[in-house]
Amino acid sequence: MSKQLQLVCQQLENISSEAPEEYQAIIRQYIKKRNGVYALYKGDKLYYVGLATNLRTRLKQHLRDRHKQAWDRFSVYLTIIDGHLREMESLIVRIVRPTGNKQIGGFAKCENLVKRFAKDIQAHQREEITGLLGLKQRGT
Repeated sequence: MSKQLQLVCQQLENISSEAPEEYQAIIRQYIKKRNGVYALYKGDKLYYVGLATNLRTRLKQHLRDRHKQAWDRFSVYLTIIDGHLREMESLIVRIVRPTGNKQIGGFAKCENLVKRFAKDIQAHQREEITGLLGLKQRGT
């Protein structure tokens, strides 16, 4: 059995926004200079999702920036490697669409299948119409 790499190695969930200031030394031990994804909440509602290569610094910034009054709790998900952080953030933001996130982000080297799906639907519908109306093409 092959050993699978884990994406999230530690988590700290549903913590008061007061904790980074009041318990700075303890939180620093957990998340200092660590990569990960974080979520900001207002009550039970997700407000913002972000990624950071230094989570502690990023949380402190959000205590002072345009988001400062918009959240009162946070969660952090620490990762071992940061190769997929940006895509993971984009995926979460695209699914959840938090009100605080202005950009939805993108995926590197990802094919959008919408146009292909539309063409395949049209081809399928043409075949259905041809069959329903008894219109057979020559040579088929």
